[in-house]
Amino acid sequence: MASPDLPPTDPDERGDGYRKGPVMLRGNQVPRETTDQRLLESRGDADWVHQDQWRVLRIQAEFVEGFGALAELGPAVSVFGSARTRRDHPDYARAEEVAQGLVEAGFAVITGGGPGIMEAANKGACEAGGVSVGLGIELPFEQGMNRWVELGVNFRYFFARKTMFVKYAQGFVVLPGGFGTLDELFEAVTLVQTRKVTRFPIVLVGTAYWSGLVEWLRSSAVEHGTIGPADLDLLHVVDDPAEAVRIVTHADAEPEAATRESQSSAT
Repeated sequence: MASPDLPPTDPDERGDGYRKGPVMLRGNQVPRETTDQRLLESRGDADWVHQDQWRVLRIQAEFVEGFGALAELGPAVSVFGSARTRRDHPDYARAEEVAQGLVEAGFAVITGGGPGIMEAANKGACEAGGVSVGLGIELPFEQGMNRWVELGVNFRYFFARKTMFVKYAQGFVVLPGGFGTLDELFEAVTLVQTRKVTRFPIVLVGTAYWSGLVEWLRSSAVEHGTIGPADLDLLHVVDDPAEAVRIVTHADAEPEAATRESQSSAT
C-alpha cells in the first residue's frame, strides 16, 4: 500500500472513480467520510454502538470476497511505494523493472492499485504478461484503480485489505513511500519478527532513501535494546531491481538464525 496522494487534476487520470465496496461514485456523490472513519469514530451519541455488530457482517464479507478473488492467484509478491511518484521519476522506472523481473521469475504482482509506484508495478507486470493485481481502498481523494490492474478488489476497511497483502504474497518489495508504505513495511517486519509468518523476505529498493531509517534503527532502537541486532537482518536494502527480485523470489532469503534471534528479542 502507498501513502495517500493528491486528488487528480486531469479527468483522464481518475481511473474508474471512487469505489465504496461494489458501488462506483464520482463528483458530488463522493462521501466526505469513509467507512473506516465511521467505524473508528467514537464521538457523538450512542447510536453508533448499536451499529457495530452489524458492521461485523460487512467486514466478514470483505474477507470472503478477498479470499475468493485471490485464492487461485499462485505465487505472488506485494510491491509498495508512494502514490505521489511521477511517471518520469527514476523510482517509477525501477518499480516497472521490479515487476517485470517478478513476472519473469513466475510471480504475480500485488499492489494497492493506485497511481505512482503502484501504477508502475502493475504496468510492469501487465506488459510482461504476468498477473497484475490491485487491492484498492476507500479514500475520499482516491482515483480508483489504475488502468494496468487486471484483477482488482476494492476494500472499505484497511485491516481487511492489509491481510490480503500478506496472506497471498511470498514477500514484499518496498520502494520509497510515505506513511502508508511505512505502515505496511513495519507490519510485515513485526509479523516476521514474531514468527506470525516465516521466510518472508522484505526488500527495500533505494539505498539513498532507506539508509537513514536503517541507520536510525541501528543507532537508536538497537542501542536502546528495543530490538535485537539480528532484527536488522530482516531488511535487505538494495539499489538494483534485479537484486531485489533475486532476494524476494528465493525461499532462503530470510536467514533462519536471524529469524530465531528476532523472535527472542521481539517486544
